[in-house]
Amino acid sequence: MTPIPTPPDDEMMAVHHPDDDDHDDDHDDDDHDDDRDCHDDHDRSPVPTPVLTSLHTLPTRRYHLTRRGKIAQSTTERYLRDDLGFGTVLVPDGNGGGRGRGGRGRTDATIAGKIVRLVPRTLGEVSSLWELLTRRDDDDGGTVRLAVVDTNILLHHMDVLEYLRDDDDDDDDDNDENENENGNDDATSPSKPNPHPRRRHRSIADAIVVPQTALEECRHRSLVMYRRIVDLIRSSGDDATRADDKGRKQKKNGGGSGSERCFIVFADVHHVDTQIFHGWKGESKADEEEGVEDGTTTINDENDARLRNVARFYGEALYDYRRRRRTGARNANAEVVFLTDDAQSRRLASSEQPPPDERPGDAADRGGLYYRARSMRDHVSLLQKEDPSLTLLDLVAQFHSAPGPPMSEGIRGKDGGGDDDSGGRAACYPPHLSSQTLSRGLQTNRYYQGIYRSDRDSHTEGYVTIRRGEDRVAVVIRGKADVNRAVDGDIVAIELHSVDLWLGGARNGGDGSDSGGGGGDGDEEKERGSQSQTADDRNEGRDRHTKKDDAGIAADTAEPSLRDAENIAEEVAVDDEGEELRRPTAKIVGIIRRNFHKNYCGSICTIAVSAAAPEEDDIAPSETELARPAAAAAFESESKMEGERTTMHPHDVIAAKHEREHPDGVTSTVVFFPIDNRIPPILLRTTQRDRLIGMRILVSMDSWPAESEYPLGHYVKTLGVTGTKETETQVLLQEFRIPCEPFPAKVLACLPPADYKIELEPGRTDLRHLPVLSIDPPGCKDIDDALHCIELPNGNWQVGVHIADVTHYVEAGTAIDLEAANRSTSTYLVNKRLDMLPSLLTTDLCSLKGNVDRFAFSVLWEVTPEAEIVNVDFKKSIIHSIAALTYQQAQALIDKPEKDCKGDIQAGAVKRLAKLARKFRSRRINAGALTLASPEVKFVLDSESLNPTDVQAYTLYEANALVEEFMLLANVTVAKKILRHYPTLSILRRHPAPNRSMFDGLIQKAKTRGISICIDDSKKLADSLDAAAEITSDDPYLNQLLRILSTRCMSPAQYFCSGEYQAKDWHHYGLAAPVYTHFTSPIRRYADVCVHRLLAAAIGVAPLPVFLSSKSYLHDLAANMNRRHRAAQLAGRASVQLHTLIFFAGGDEGEGGGVKEEDAYVLDVETASMSEPSFTVMVPRYGIEGRVRLTKIAINDECLVRDPENHRLGYKDAATGKIMASVSVFDRVRVRIWVRSTRDRKELVVDLLEPKILANPHVKDDDVDTEMGASTVTSSGKKKKKKQRISK
Repeated sequence: MTPIPTPPDDEMMAVHHPDDDDHDDDHDDDDHDDDRDCHDDHDRSPVPTPVLTSLHTLPTRRYHLTRRGKIAQSTTERYLRDDLGFGTVLVPDGNGGGRGRGGRGRTDATIAGKIVRLVPRTLGEVSSLWELLTRRDDDDGGTVRLAVVDTNILLHHMDVLEYLRDDDDDDDDDNDENENENGNDDATSPSKPNPHPRRRHRSIADAIVVPQTALEECRHRSLVMYRRIVDLIRSSGDDATRADDKGRKQKKNGGGSGSERCFIVFADVHHVDTQIFHGWKGESKADEEEGVEDGTTTINDENDARLRNVARFYGEALYDYRRRRRTGARNANAEVVFLTDDAQSRRLASSEQPPPDERPGDAADRGGLYYRARSMRDHVSLLQKEDPSLTLLDLVAQFHSAPGPPMSEGIRGKDGGGDDDSGGRAACYPPHLSSQTLSRGLQTNRYYQGIYRSDRDSHTEGYVTIRRGEDRVAVVIRGKADVNRAVDGDIVAIELHSVDLWLGGARNGGDGSDSGGGGGDGDEEKERGSQSQTADDRNEGRDRHTKKDDAGIAADTAEPSLRDAENIAEEVAVDDEGEELRRPTAKIVGIIRRNFHKNYCGSICTIAVSAAAPEEDDIAPSETELARPAAAAAFESESKMEGERTTMHPHDVIAAKHEREHPDGVTSTVVFFPIDNRIPPILLRTTQRDRLIGMRILVSMDSWPAESEYPLGHYVKTLGVTGTKETETQVLLQEFRIPCEPFPAKVLACLPPADYKIELEPGRTDLRHLPVLSIDPPGCKDIDDALHCIELPNGNWQVGVHIADVTHYVEAGTAIDLEAANRSTSTYLVNKRLDMLPSLLTTDLCSLKGNVDRFAFSVLWEVTPEAEIVNVDFKKSIIHSIAALTYQQAQALIDKPEKDCKGDIQAGAVKRLAKLARKFRSRRINAGALTLASPEVKFVLDSESLNPTDVQAYTLYEANALVEEFMLLANVTVAKKILRHYPTLSILRRHPAPNRSMFDGLIQKAKTRGISICIDDSKKLADSLDAAAEITSDDPYLNQLLRILSTRCMSPAQYFCSGEYQAKDWHHYGLAAPVYTHFTSPIRRYADVCVHRLLAAAIGVAPLPVFLSSKSYLHDLAANMNRRHRAAQLAGRASVQLHTLIFFAGGDEGEGGGVKEEDAYVLDVETASMSEPSFTVMVPRYGIEGRVRLTKIAINDECLVRDPENHRLGYKDAATGKIMASVSVFDRVRVRIWVRSTRDRKELVVDLLEPKILANPHVKDDDVDTEMGASTVTSSGKKKKKKQRISK
């Protein structure tokens, strides 16, 4: 090694991996949700370095084979140091956070809501390390542990590393210990003494060493996990502070001091004592015994060896220190553990350590080892034996399926695959190809790489987007065998099927109802889809069918197609003329990168062994496992009820097949069912099965071996009891990935100070003299917009739309801007609002409240009284709102007689605005704008419990249309302005014209009522719906229903960058507008914030931020905004669904909920032969849509009449053949709505009451009311009235 001159003492050396230059760009492509934090990874690095005292270099030469077959040599030099001690810990700065000498090594952390400066403290001597390990006062007689972790521990066991028992758990443990002593429990009985009775493990070790090698490998392989470990290391500084406070409090109460997690970062890459020097080739005794002759090593081998050297370095240091200070030393027992799930590395750890006779001193107490290598599961099992109250086994990741009976279905793995040996068990899936095979196949275009995306309703169907020339094409993946263990978000390699197996034609749509109106893709694809279908496939298919048919809140729009959402083609031409189009299909042959870092929410489902099965105590474990399917069959047979078609729930079937007890007598495998249908069931190994039943939990996926039918995972966290409002609200936020964490300190630091005052600034136009007012729903606090309208001296009117100037407070590129960009939108639930911006801006400084000054971005028009626009201007302004009106108050001003409006400024302004709005609206409708509808309802909540007490329909006033009209005008005007200045960089919003196939079902059904619907353009569709109003004049709701169903045949609008689409594709179909954008709600939408910046740059008041000049950035930004916007909509709908369940489960008949009877309209009728007699209805009163099953009519009942042409179901008299009762689309029926509760779920059920014959044809009319039960029937007089009303 060559000495190098020592630099000055105050110079800090940044730790840099020698291979960083080659791998810095090799980050996870699926980490896009956290891109806002990925600006400077070195700033985030938790590896601070102390002052240099000596420095050396170690040259390393490597040889590798080039693509051309030549041998190339590369030489790198690594800086080695002998002053790095025993690692570095982070502690809060005691100097007030000021930057002094060595300030470059400092970092910031958020502690108790405040930004605290953390500084590195180097453990220069082994005594400092020993003091850190023995810092707890309650370790009397116990063993202190220091754990060294390798890369796979960081990648797969972060939940275990993050575990920290809190004080409440300790209190419970003390109570449990007292109970054990009184009850002579095995854990503390004399026959089984606890070796460390006073020991309470708070985490997996007293100190955890994170080597730099493991840290940087983790960074290259998963940026998400790297950030988690960095945050965890930083939080250890917070832990140190809390431990001091907790220790003082506990000592005051007579207890020991608090102890929190302690992480030591060790720069093994540059530490002279942990290096791999020349001549090392990885040989070991294990290699010799196995006959390994090739001594060549890889970088991974060297990294593993260096990590073992770290463990040995700590083990030797602590061994020597304890040997020297054995007399009088407290806590003489210490153990260094090297945690790794690599079995070969554990074997080498044992063989590489010198035998006991070659070590100085007595090594008998250490079993001849300086350190021990364990897997995480073995280590946690040991901890739980020492401390039975510890519950950590559930958090340990799984990598191998549990032993059990061979799978009855599946295929044998083939040789040459990249998967691990399955131990002789039958493989359920084809093996994944090795990375070398995939690499060659990708280079030759035999395989294609892309991200697998599951369909919303199934994990066994999805698509992968690939490049085909300049276009992107979605390739369909169908069936378990072709999906081949891929999970939504995985980066996969696919192999295309032959063209004759491609799907013919595009996916057909429907009328937007759950049952749809479209057909399949032909017999060929149906046959193909069933080729590899197993019993569980069929169960999951039934499960999806059940979930789709469960009653719930009606959808607003159809799901966006890939072409509309991401400009991806779904069909390709397969002939030279380009006339025959097909959807390509493929199979997944390998996983390039897993997407296992997310937590999934759901519940476990277990089946108690039936009495028909043998007793578990009388048979061997393997026999018990085989008995479970038999128990399931018995359960299913018992669950069938006479006269009804009820079968075992698909969850129960899968659970009965895969649930089993493990030979250790502690753990068992259970089946976890995620709420997200895109994710398959997950097999958990848990110690708390009984405790988790009926709970909502979070689970992380670990692996998916080829011999396991479902992926393996581990328990992460319990959210709460299934069905409770608080728990289910957490569930829906987790399911739709809604950001709900409090704003971090760095975001709050961007806010104005508490004494901030709004005053006129240079460059801003003072409009405080104008009579500006806002019109919003009652109780609105985030007021985005305000209006004014005054008469000008020339007889024209000046109209102004004033929008909150959010960009004045949210500077581009700051922490608050990045947070807003990530959240993208505010989310509105029934009982809460999750804001995009902190409340200081949302409800105060940016909200255009009455009688206060506020900054605004104003659009000013000069218009004639006939609504002809003369000119327009854009201003950054300051306004003073004279009133914050509700819609009801504004409507009262509109309706106020003219004679009473003299001198009333507010009434005059509102009346002028209403007059102009009518004219603008008339022009839009004449141009083809659609007047659509949605089935929205609102809840009346209890003031204390916030539980729903009533459901009401939204009441719309002319004042609503007034505000809507001027917001649309402002959005269109701004869109035109920014497009003139930035034709390729504008953020716009497009609404594609609907596909004809999406309307086919609705068009056919409307014909049965004599209604013709034309969708050639939006104008013709609008005229068709208007004409339908005359035909359905006897029932006004039918026309509203047609408008609701028309809306649901269209894809939702999408944000996009103008440079990505041709001008003809910018059109907004629903508004009949050539260009459109969002400008009017920057408080709750980030798209509006971007448009504000574009407009400010267009009028020259502010420069355009650099990142808004990048098309690729705008593409990603628009994609995130679309994703977040859709998620917020679905979360809002799920919240309505939750409160609907609470409402109908609330009690027996009456206010506040319970079973209800209501009128409903038929949307779709199941008329296919041998299908279950059923139809879909919508209940206008509650906005509920659900399937009504005619359970009293058998599928093969000869009296059942199916009429597909007229979309009708009927029931005839067996003797006369006369139709006694029937239902067809758009009929009005009477239904009962109630909630069915099972072990792990609640569901809304809609039953038919009238026509009574269809509800139960085997019961006479006089007996029907008794059959339905007293709780669902009111007085006979009311019943007759309802029947008469329906018969009309």
